[in-house]
Amino acid sequence: MSISKAVNSKVTSQSSVEKRLQIERLVEATQIVAPSAGSDVVKGLTQTPKSLPPCYFYDDRGSDLFEQICYLPEYYLTRTETTILQHFASEIAQITGPCELVELGSGSSNKTRILLDAYQRLGYPLHYLPIDVCAGMLESSAKQLLEDYPLLQVYALAGTYELALAKLLPTQLPSRMICFIGSTLGNLTPDECDVFFSQITNALQVGEYLLLGIDLRKPKQILEPAYNDSQGVTAAFNLNMLEHLNQRFEGNFDTMQFEHWAFYNENEHQIEMHLRSLRSQIVELRALNLKVNFALDETILTEISRKFDLNTIKQQLTAQGLLPLHVWTDPNQWFGLLLCQLQA
Repeated sequence: MSISKAVNSKVTSQSSVEKRLQIERLVEATQIVAPSAGSDVVKGLTQTPKSLPPCYFYDDRGSDLFEQICYLPEYYLTRTETTILQHFASEIAQITGPCELVELGSGSSNKTRILLDAYQRLGYPLHYLPIDVCAGMLESSAKQLLEDYPLLQVYALAGTYELALAKLLPTQLPSRMICFIGSTLGNLTPDECDVFFSQITNALQVGEYLLLGIDLRKPKQILEPAYNDSQGVTAAFNLNMLEHLNQRFEGNFDTMQFEHWAFYNENEHQIEMHLRSLRSQIVELRALNLKVNFALDETILTEISRKFDLNTIKQQLTAQGLLPLHVWTDPNQWFGLLLCQLQA
């Protein structure tokens, strides 16, 4: 191929991608993870015990670190769910028929490819609507998908789940499936789960679908290493939240004076991730006019990751009008994938 033809081919490919990609930023980039201008940070750091919303994990570096976590040897969640999808994606596509895929917290969209392949094999049109707070990763992953799937249409939404779900327009395809995979449901408290399921039901039409991934209960000897990896990537991910706050709110957190601490709370059936202060100190966030006192060993709760009982979650979904049609698990029953349908 001549140089001119190669250049023209590349330009044509880029043009095709641009025509099939729409990205809508639901709020300004500076507000995506903090629509309340930091009031959630003030609330969390002035209460006892201290806490911070998990959304502050996901600046560009945090998103990259989380992608690394997903492929760590201790982090069984991603590979287990991926295996389930590889075995059952074709069955999912056959059940739903032609279907728009909406993904909450899409990240790199790697697992989504398994679903896209299944729908493509059946000759169905490919419409994908990824939702993520990290606009940079949203755009880069969408463009890569469009390069790899010439018939794919992508309409991406940069924003929170709540904003994006409320923004959804009726699909042009016969049905829609909202995908909430990756066990992210575990980051929500029981009350937050109820609110989230209500948002899902409001975003779906009767007969449309929810594909939900959940991490199941298992011994802490398996759970705790997944959040305390030997390479320290999870620790870096957790500590990066403080760097993100420094950048956003003119803070002076010294990450050398905090450490990552994660453990399984057996009574609550949840992993808890904390940042623990290594000395007595005062931290200032100038943009929020906030000074925070930390005692030695005082912690900030940054995330919970609840582990579910299948029968209980099925009852909760049914009570919300989301009938579980199928449940797939791995041979160890470490992870569950549920396909639910909204009932009248």
